[in-house]
Amino acid sequence: MSKKTVLFVCIHNSARSQMAEELLRKQAGDRFAVESAGIEPGELNPIVVEALREDGIDITGKKTQAVADLLRAKKVYDYVITVCDEASAQRCPVFPGGIKLHWGFTDPSKFTGTAEEKLQKVRAVKLEIKNKVFSWLASLA
Repeated sequence: MSKKTVLFVCIHNSARSQMAEELLRKQAGDRFAVESAGIEPGELNPIVVEALREDGIDITGKKTQAVADLLRAKKVYDYVITVCDEASAQRCPVFPGGIKLHWGFTDPSKFTGTAEEKLQKVRAVKLEIKNKVFSWLASLA
């Protein structure tokens, strides 16, 4: 049985899409080939790296990637899931053939406060994403 392909998209591919990619991979990597990309790729958020490490996931040194590069490569996905706000999700290009879903989550790049306060907020978003991944997987069963 071939794996279903999933692409998670957000603005910078620095936080939400990275967390969604890695959490789905950890939970169901045997069933899904997962990638993530950004509309305007930026730098990986170090607080996200730390939050994922708490789940046994190490993305230290991972690079962000651009949605445009995946389109140029003519990549096709079974599911394209936007994880940014609704307005930004509208900017996501259409990939042929896949089911498009939108799961909106708060942008960690907007968090303010001390490093510990930001980490707590990222943990909350990570938990929201993890719960959404679990419920989506259950809906497919």
